[in-house]
Order: sequence, then C-alpha cells, then structure tokens
Amino acid sequence: MTKTIKVSMKDTMTFTPSQFSADAGETVRIFVKNEGKIPHELVIGSLDNMKNHAEMMRQMPNMQHQESNMITLQPGQMSALIWKFDEPGDVDFACLIPGHMEAGMVGKVSVN
Repeated sequence: MTKTIKVSMKDTMTFTPSQFSADAGETVRIFVKNEGKIPHELVIGSLDNMKNHAEMMRQMPNMQHQESNMITLQPGQMSALIWKFDEPGDVDFACLIPGHMEAGMVGKVSVN
C-alpha cells in the first residue's frame, strides 16, 4: 500500500509537517511544495551523511544534482518524491541548501 504525505517548505526554514510516520516496508509518496520565495530541497537520509553533503554543497554552491532520495524546488514549485522505508527506526530529512539545515530545516520519519 502507498501512503501519501503532503509537506510544505517555507522560508522560515521549516517543513510542515516536520514529522510523520510510516510502516516498515511501506512506500510513501511525498508531495512537496515550496511555499517560499527562495529555493529549498527535501533530502532523505541519515543526519550524519546529510551534514557531510551540506558541507560539500557549501564548497561547491553551483553544483546541480538530482538523486532518488532528494527533490529540489524553486519558489512556488511542487513535485513528488517516492520512497520505500525498509527498516524500522528513525529516518531524517533536511534541506541541504547552505545554511538551511543549520537554521533548523530538518524533519524526521518514524518507521514502525
């Protein structure tokens, strides 16, 4: 079964909601909307890996990339990310645009 979650990204450096849950083995369709006036992204992964990636982005600010675990949106854009949560535990998500994660633009998925 596929679950659908709607997440908005705002210039207050927040995701709404910043937390949601999924069942282990469940595929989740995450509809993401950038409600701000600047670009934002949603990246799924471990906080440690994302901190390393954020540091790389600071060193190469013009780097463009698109991976299966991330979605980058310009102001007003909306798109979807589909992710299967295999293992129980907490999975993090964050905006890795320089300064955004550090300002608190992070969230968590509780996988049961």
